[in-house]
Amino acid sequence: MSEPDALLDLAEQAVDAGIARLADAGEGWSARRFKASGEEVTAADLEVEEVVSAVLRRHSPGVPVIGEETAVGTTLPPRCWLLDPIDGTMNFTRGSPFHAISLAYVEDRLPRLGVVDAPALGRRWHTGQQGCPPPSAPVARTVDEAVIGLTGTGSGDPRRIGLLQSTAYRIRMHGAMSLDLVGVAEGWLDACVCLRPRPWDVAAGTALVRERGGAVLGAGGREFTFDSPVLVAGHTALARAVLRLWESRPAEGG
Repeated sequence: MSEPDALLDLAEQAVDAGIARLADAGEGWSARRFKASGEEVTAADLEVEEVVSAVLRRHSPGVPVIGEETAVGTTLPPRCWLLDPIDGTMNFTRGSPFHAISLAYVEDRLPRLGVVDAPALGRRWHTGQQGCPPPSAPVARTVDEAVIGLTGTGSGDPRRIGLLQSTAYRIRMHGAMSLDLVGVAEGWLDACVCLRPRPWDVAAGTALVRERGGAVLGAGGREFTFDSPVLVAGHTALARAVLRLWESRPAEGG
């Protein structure tokens, strides 16, 4: 088995362990509290991160695991796993099925493979499927034809959000960046905009979109990197058009 195949197999094993642990989550596990940042967190986030990380450390001891709930600082090592144990915690605490475990393997700050699993939906997506058929949904070519996912609006500029809402055909606000990126990869979203993404929010989904031929752009139209304040994904021309539209109005207070 090649190293990429072995790493993907390990990623799926680790996510399987997290899903099994999440299946045991009782009502107390989903009770929310708040981090210093104001974001919600639950016992389930912590439990799943611990279980997934343990599998990864046991089988790839030389590769650090950077998880949302235990990450310190923003510097990533040359090789690492990036883990969001529950992307969409707010959805999870309210009983919404739109939440996911998101795990990516990263080298030199580039996502090389990813697994996204939405346990309440019974769906999993992963890289390593370059031969999969193209999306059956019609592909929008212009912003006014596009169905666009928008996530991270709690930290967004309302003037820019209003501009996008007034221009796009439809806006969908699912509350989970990993699943918005899956939506672009699968074709049920034409594009998505993620505001102030953290590496573990978007690494796995970025790998999926790029593997399937989509663009993942950051500020200024450059290839997305983890220090960008915005991520836009879609086919290249549409992603560039959405990003230009987003950046065309100055930020609030600018």
